[in-house]
Amino acid sequence: MLGRFRYRDEIFYGNVDGNKVFGKGNVEGKIFELSELSILPPSVPTKIVCVGLNYHDHAVEVNMPIPKEPVLFLKPPSAVIGHLDKIVYPRMSEQVDFEAELAVVIGKRCKNIKRKKAEDVMVGYTCFNDVTARDLQRKDRQWTRAKSFDTFAPMGPFIVPASLIDPEKVRIRSRVNGVTRQDSCTSNLIFDIPYLLEFISNIMTLEVGDIIATGTPPGVGSLHPGDIVEIDIEGIGILKNEVV
Repeated sequence: MLGRFRYRDEIFYGNVDGNKVFGKGNVEGKIFELSELSILPPSVPTKIVCVGLNYHDHAVEVNMPIPKEPVLFLKPPSAVIGHLDKIVYPRMSEQVDFEAELAVVIGKRCKNIKRKKAEDVMVGYTCFNDVTARDLQRKDRQWTRAKSFDTFAPMGPFIVPASLIDPEKVRIRSRVNGVTRQDSCTSNLIFDIPYLLEFISNIMTLEVGDIIATGTPPGVGSLHPGDIVEIDIEGIGILKNEVV
């Protein structure tokens, strides 16, 4: 697994093996205890491309037709936070929801990628929470304000290489205060990851570090200050954040 960390004044990437972190780049050759490091968001994206209504079981849940092509929206880089950082409940909203998602991390600048080459441009996968002010989404009848508040894009804790994950057979869950709220599998994706990479890269250039959030399964629900929300994706890890 690959993580991004802070140690004193140094920010660096490192390979995670159990409780050890093997530094890369400016700290090459150094070995750290995970407990002595601050875990940062594993990517510094120029944009976060999100896919709406991309699970068959979620479409059934909300009684909506299966989309014929991906529905896309963007979240700004300013919304990004990492594992154990705080989700801030905005004053102008009265309903903030969690959405567990599998996220793709882009590793090469790319445009017009064919689906069979998708894995060539990926660093790997991480956990993502598409936090949403649902009342504002309904009020605005479009998604920008509801999705874009600072702290509304938790991701992490680490990146798992694409070669180690079968993205079509991954269990994805969310928990709030220890209670399971979502429990599905990426086998329920309407548009698979290679298709999404081809579709999105035909629209926009993807930069190193960009995120594609692949949609959420059924069971989305509300958060409140004091809640602890966890996104748990098989083979990738657990992203944990408190709401304040």
